[in-house]
Amino acid sequence: MSTCNCFEGMEFGGEKKKVVVVGGGVAGSLLAKSLQFDANVTLIDPKEYFEITWASLRSMVEPSFAERSVIYHRDYFINGRIVTSTAANITDAEVLTADGESIAYDYLVIATGHKDPVPKTRAERLELYKAENEKIKAARSILIVGGGPTGVELAGEIAVDFPDKKVTIVHKGPRLLEFIGFKAAKKTLDWLKSKNVEVKLEQSVNLNSVSDGGKVYQTSVGETIEADCYFLCTGKPLGSAWLRESLLKTNLDKGGRLMVDEHLRVKGHKNIFAIGDITDIPELKQGYLAQNHASVVAKNLKLLMAGGKESKMASYKPGSAMAMVSLGRKEAVAQFPFMTVSGCIPGMVKSKDLFVGKTRKVMGV
Repeated sequence: MSTCNCFEGMEFGGEKKKVVVVGGGVAGSLLAKSLQFDANVTLIDPKEYFEITWASLRSMVEPSFAERSVIYHRDYFINGRIVTSTAANITDAEVLTADGESIAYDYLVIATGHKDPVPKTRAERLELYKAENEKIKAARSILIVGGGPTGVELAGEIAVDFPDKKVTIVHKGPRLLEFIGFKAAKKTLDWLKSKNVEVKLEQSVNLNSVSDGGKVYQTSVGETIEADCYFLCTGKPLGSAWLRESLLKTNLDKGGRLMVDEHLRVKGHKNIFAIGDITDIPELKQGYLAQNHASVVAKNLKLLMAGGKESKMASYKPGSAMAMVSLGRKEAVAQFPFMTVSGCIPGMVKSKDLFVGKTRKVMGV
């Protein structure tokens, strides 16, 4: 376990409240940054870096891209404590880590999002992107399992950067991108077909049924797919299993999400908040919305720590159905509440740098 404490020499005089943020993803990292000079903040995360996750697929085709999208926590969180571990349990006064440390809090914010088994160090993360890039470059044919945003964006990145490779997407649903509207999904399918990406819908692949020395895969309807390698792009489990035996076990809904009120407090708990994908807010689980959660909770914690009235707390309103899926380096499909647009215009907004510059600016790096 590694911990880093940058409070030495600072006078707290007991007046600064202890805020513990569990999870250093999009929401948790922004919150820790926002509160670092207002409270005695501890960030608990199993890795030493924050990653701009919506840029990760570009890093697979261009590993050097990850240099800007994988950021040490210490680069933006300069005035607080980082505990490189996972949270294992909570009581009404402290968080217990997997390494046996107990960390006291006045306010707790849970931002553990989805469980993603990524390396602990930034160097290992960058090496992993290089390895995945080598895998893509060495393959003539590539199978992508899952037709959600991850599978679609990866197919787009490969089809644009490596047009000579045969890419096949297998998706168990009746259409791609089921989280957005039919029109946006249809535009995406047409674009992929124009790039010679083969799309097989309403099928699954048994990845254990490989024959011919690991090159031929069977689908659930008996079709065979030849591929030199595959990438699994199906949904990741929520990072809430550790809460099932904790103080908050009755605050999880059937899907394992934390139930929150309009101020993003866990229902029934005045000093515990939840932000990001782990919340039960009825909206698409997207990075910019997680950042909005962090902004609302930062405001509310500053108010409460300054002795403000609860009646003055900011409320969060669920985001509308907006989504943008990048298709390679220059094009994208964008769904807005009243229209769907595809091509170079949304591509200029998202696909060129995948909001990495904007996010780095928000994080102050």
